[in-house]
Amino acid sequence: MAKNFLTLIDYTEKELRKILDRAKAIKSGESEGDLKGKTLAMLFEKTSTRTRVSFEVAMHQLGGHAIFLDSRTSKLAEKETLKDTVRVLERYCDLIMARVYEHSDLEEIAGVSNVPIINGLSNLHHPCQTLADLFTVIERKGGIEDLKVSFVGDCAFNMARSTMIGFSKLWANVFLVCPDKPKYMPDHEFVETARKHVKGNIRIENDPVKGVKDADVIITDKWVSPGEKGSLESRMKDLKGYQINSELVGHAKKDFIFLHCLPASRGQEVTDDVIDSSNSMVFDAAENRLHTEKALLLYLLEGE
Repeated sequence: MAKNFLTLIDYTEKELRKILDRAKAIKSGESEGDLKGKTLAMLFEKTSTRTRVSFEVAMHQLGGHAIFLDSRTSKLAEKETLKDTVRVLERYCDLIMARVYEHSDLEEIAGVSNVPIINGLSNLHHPCQTLADLFTVIERKGGIEDLKVSFVGDCAFNMARSTMIGFSKLWANVFLVCPDKPKYMPDHEFVETARKHVKGNIRIENDPVKGVKDADVIITDKWVSPGEKGSLESRMKDLKGYQINSELVGHAKKDFIFLHCLPASRGQEVTDDVIDSSNSMVFDAAENRLHTEKALLLYLLEGE
């Protein structure tokens, strides 16, 4: 079967560094790569701006082609199963990127596909964004090793998981900072599994001030994702103390980096004075999706 990119837990430190080094060479113009004649199918159950545009531009600039399919225009997974759709697409395309609600759907299609499957986002993982975050921190800090990386807010879902895995695999110490309520806490079994695969420490912290104290990197995400069930009012009440604002980040290092996968709900999980500050590299990371995804596409097709 083809090598897939579903979760960072499946990738070694060496493999991640190889992709990140390639991204650096691509961005600097030292290396580009050639995907002439190659086609990427992009399946979207969930809408996106950055994921669609970055992958389409990446394929175009590498000489290949991307095909966009979503549930509104193609009746994706209605007339036939997602698995059968992929069985057809792999006959036409060299890679398939899927942005889905359930991670189990990615695992299912990866089990039948003979071409690489890329996770463009699922409820459990967002590895493409974390690749860009890693590259962005390396650009600013020169490396990842021994940094304190604090993910603040809801730590039960995709960005917290991918942040935890990706940064700690490269020797950072990751703090998952969230309310002491089950719906916001990372899955205990998953955290224990992750600890067996990573190099840095992983800690769970319920006090937001302690969580960001002397942090080198602070990352957050929307409190309510599009399509997510639940009351915004109750979540805002629970997460109010975890808002990334000037008071909270005052406990981090002066040269801390702020990251957010976007889109941001300004005034909810983050305030303008942080996201628009000189510490914010949110838009640098958005740009770096292009470079890291080029490197990933080339890695999956070229292999070792």
